[in-house]
Amino acid sequence: MDVKDKLAIVTGASGGIGLALARELSNKGVQVILAARSTDKLKKLESEIPNAYAIPTDMRKIEDVKNMIQKTKEKFGRIDILINNAGQGMSSSVEKINLNDYRDILELNVFGVLEAMQEVIPIMRKQGGGSILNISSLVSKNYFPNLAAYASTKYALNALSLTGREELKKDNIIISVFHPKMTATDFGKNVKGTPYVSSTGRPGMTADSPKMVAEEIVKLIESEEAEGN
Repeated sequence: MDVKDKLAIVTGASGGIGLALARELSNKGVQVILAARSTDKLKKLESEIPNAYAIPTDMRKIEDVKNMIQKTKEKFGRIDILINNAGQGMSSSVEKINLNDYRDILELNVFGVLEAMQEVIPIMRKQGGGSILNISSLVSKNYFPNLAAYASTKYALNALSLTGREELKKDNIIISVFHPKMTATDFGKNVKGTPYVSSTGRPGMTADSPKMVAEEIVKLIESEEAEGN
């Protein structure tokens, strides 16, 4: 897909990878919808990023997700790209996973993403196609101690995404999954449980910059491949 002059929704757009994505897409001539919980931060970013429009959204709330999609469609008439980036980590051994915390990250990392996909698919089908890009993680390809709960949400996301990709080929709706490794954001500080790593990574591990990750994500959308990292 050539992203120029397209309209893209980016969730979790108030910081980290989401913010870098919003800026990268804007630089490529994309109309960007900024979605996140922080109204004040989004409004500030809306004034700073060309072609940006803010819709405060809590991806854990079905009503918010529906409003995000409907408001975008009503204002701009189409949705070409949906990037499901909002997410939260969790750190705990399997034996001690707190079920309430686990349900909470499932709401954000899986159910919110699925709701957004289900809302946007009929719109994309009617307009002749579109692109859905879901942000997973390289932890979904490995088995790291204390990351089972978080990784399992990304395993689920991979299955939903890649199965949906096969189902929607006939409608020209391309679903792809991107797997970032350690990225220099505040993600590690906001995990449920004990923060498991600093933003600079583990010893011997270098963290990617959000800008670099954003550039690779846009390349994946343009290539229409199934997965990237």
